[in-house]
Amino acid sequence: MKKIILALVIVGLVSGVSFAATSAERIITNSVSMLDEITDQSDVSGMADTVRGAHAVAIIPSMVKAGFILGGQYGEGLILVRDKGKWYGPSFYNIGGASFGLQIGAQSIALLLAVINERGVEAFVRSQTELGADVGIAAGPVGRRAEAATDAQVKASIYSYSVAKGLFAGVSLQGAVISVSVKRNTEYWGKTMPAYDALQTPATDKRIQPLIRELEELISKASEKPADAKNTKNTKSSKKAK
Repeated sequence: MKKIILALVIVGLVSGVSFAATSAERIITNSVSMLDEITDQSDVSGMADTVRGAHAVAIIPSMVKAGFILGGQYGEGLILVRDKGKWYGPSFYNIGGASFGLQIGAQSIALLLAVINERGVEAFVRSQTELGADVGIAAGPVGRRAEAATDAQVKASIYSYSVAKGLFAGVSLQGAVISVSVKRNTEYWGKTMPAYDALQTPATDKRIQPLIRELEELISKASEKPADAKNTKNTKSSKKAK
């Protein structure tokens, strides 16, 4: 509990300096730009495979790490649920944590979280969740690693990726704290909107459509669709029979 309280104090200090100009629509716009930057990367298929099989996708277009001696990290993001090809949401949230050591300067990265089950989605609905303690999280597999899950990944409900200058990699977010952004949800929906209700609402608003198109474009980069794999196998068997 002390760890979470300290993390939230750091979050407040960092967020007050770095995110004063953020808005719900800016988070969406920046998320679109981030996805557009990585979708054409040659090795994106591993990430796309994971996103294709995810129950939800959460994006933090800018997470800032800053500090001197006592450091913190903070970001604002959104989550969309995908069920049977249809998208629901968004709901907005904050993510942050504390770190210690000799730290000078600041760094900003983007994050993409592939939420693979309902337990992972619950982390974004509760008022506060510590990643790694309240819900399993693991660095997302990339490239050839995407085909071989580790024990930690099998137990994880969330796969996390970092994105910087068009390059991406699996990243550990153990200890980071997620909290629902009541302010951003109210701002976007125009009324008080609990996170659970937001993620049950079809994502039909025109403001979110550009992001949904980018997500679908990313999913289309997956190495091979399950149906295609089955058809390919059957085709090979037919050829051998002949």
